[in-house]
Amino acid sequence: MNNVVDKDAVKDSHSEQVPVLKLKEIYKSFTQGKVKLDVLKSVDFAISAGETVALIGPSGAGKSTLLNIAGLLEGPDGGEVLLNGNSCKDLPDDARTGFRREYLGFVYQNHNLLPEFSALENVLIPQLIAGEKSKLAKERSIWLLEKLGLKERLKHRPAELSGGEQQRVAIARALANRPKLLLADEPTGNLDPNTAAIVFAELLGLVKETGLSAFIATHNPELAAQMTRQVTLEEGRLVELTKTEDNIR
Repeated sequence: MNNVVDKDAVKDSHSEQVPVLKLKEIYKSFTQGKVKLDVLKSVDFAISAGETVALIGPSGAGKSTLLNIAGLLEGPDGGEVLLNGNSCKDLPDDARTGFRREYLGFVYQNHNLLPEFSALENVLIPQLIAGEKSKLAKERSIWLLEKLGLKERLKHRPAELSGGEQQRVAIARALANRPKLLLADEPTGNLDPNTAAIVFAELLGLVKETGLSAFIATHNPELAAQMTRQVTLEEGRLVELTKTEDNIR
């Protein structure tokens, strides 16, 4: 049986800790013509420090919408987002930007790298914008890229890299400012299966090594099974999957 996530209190083995991310009573709808579509219905959810959670489900189920709300890129129609215990409700734009910079890292299906800059520079720039010293920012950029197998590609621009290499740079960039939570929307969706498996394994390895939490949308059940928990959206409600249920799917 699937169990709808408890809407009053989401608990896990780290419930005594303040969740890195907590969603409370999240509602979101869209209007198409005269039809109102309820995409998210009273979604309650929490991720603790060090957890990796897979968000699975078909296209159109609302996965990207949920990730955008969790990442403060889109506002809910109702409910509240808390990052590290801090309510983000009704924040002005500059404060939302500050919260994203302090707590969150993002990886998308498309890498969105700056084409005129090298791999190293693409990872370096966000740190410099955040005020990190140049020497320390460069050291961290090199460390991240080498961890992702790009030691020989630091000076290459995106057009000179393969799709898998470009996505590795995007992952390094997302982790550059030491976020507490990584949000990823189909981060290997544009890669062939073999490359996707390798990049995903490297991503999870780096997440675990750095002590991050991660909330990752994926269509791939084999990749999802490598994560701490799996959840899905069914008719706008977030449902926790057991290992048995996930295997059946």
